[in-house]
Amino acid sequence: MSDIQSSRISENVCIDTKRIYDSCVSRDCCENLRVTFNDAAQSLIDNAVTVKPRDCDISAVSIDVDEVPFNRGYYSVNINFYFRLRFDTYTAPCAMPQVAVGYANFEKRCILFGAEGNVKTFTSTAGSRRSDCPEAPKYTNPTAKVQAVDPVILDTDVVEVCHCHHRCCTTFPDSIRQNFDNSRFPQNPQKAVLVTLGLFSIIQLSRDVQIMIPAIDFCIPENECNCSTQSPCESFQNIDFPVDEFFPPESGDILPGPAE
Repeated sequence: MSDIQSSRISENVCIDTKRIYDSCVSRDCCENLRVTFNDAAQSLIDNAVTVKPRDCDISAVSIDVDEVPFNRGYYSVNINFYFRLRFDTYTAPCAMPQVAVGYANFEKRCILFGAEGNVKTFTSTAGSRRSDCPEAPKYTNPTAKVQAVDPVILDTDVVEVCHCHHRCCTTFPDSIRQNFDNSRFPQNPQKAVLVTLGLFSIIQLSRDVQIMIPAIDFCIPENECNCSTQSPCESFQNIDFPVDEFFPPESGDILPGPAE
């Protein structure tokens, strides 16, 4: 902290916030995940001569935190990623592709330090006032937080079902199942799609704590809100012309990527 900032400190204040006790960076290669389709999408896969991946995104994540036996203060974070994938299916060379949407999941587990805490926290909320009783959490385990970017599709393979030893269906949560448009899962699929995904994530364990911090002043916004009512054409005229979109940079202007 600089001398100028320290001279402006008016008082020390106590805040209630979350402290990160442990975290880790994860780089996972999720190999040969079987994609689950509904009846209509599976029919496109079965009748296709070529299947190409289009994109993949994280549709949902479920997280469980459990104590590690005989290792006080450590917790097992069990994470289940659910991916939504889209494939372009071709019934003939040069034919217009039809899009098949499917879902896959990947489970991972890591051990992190989350400290010990047996305190039950009671808070006053709108719900507790209605019931005239304070609400308490079900357990005092630390809170797990997972940050992840949409995975990269590294490989796609279409195999006959008789050659596929992966389970045919995954138990998806309701938030995923409703995306299947209330259609049933195929009973006798002919082909299975296996994908390999590259996934980057950060996992954290945190707890509610009270911390003393130096306070300088209140956070009063200094910028005025832009409430411009000019016409759309006037707004468009204020946008810089996208020169780089029309003239790609030279090879010397491109920053080198990270070393392999």
